[in-house]
Amino acid sequence: MKTLTEIKSILSQYKPVLQKQYKVSKIGIFGLYVRGEQNENSDVNVLVDFDTNFRFGLLTFCELKSYLSEKIGLKVDLVMKDRLKPKIGQQILR
Repeated sequence: MKTLTEIKSILSQYKPVLQKQYKVSKIGIFGLYVRGEQNENSDVNVLVDFDTNFRFGLLTFCELKSYLSEKIGLKVDLVMKDRLKPKIGQQILR
């Protein structure tokens, strides 16, 4: 089981690739790992924001999710920042 620090380090290491290949402007973690409640079966909740001019489709989104899962070594639940419901988004972005 990876720690939050290890996951953050992996995301930081691959941030240049994420920015260039997938046009990710911001990336972060929320959920169980941030609260320290993860277990061996937990997935990693990753929040992404894309460059405003970038248009992408479902295939690109799925490729990014797969890429992150491969690099982190855990199942990733990928959420786009602009798709968050306002009430939930406020809790996550705190």
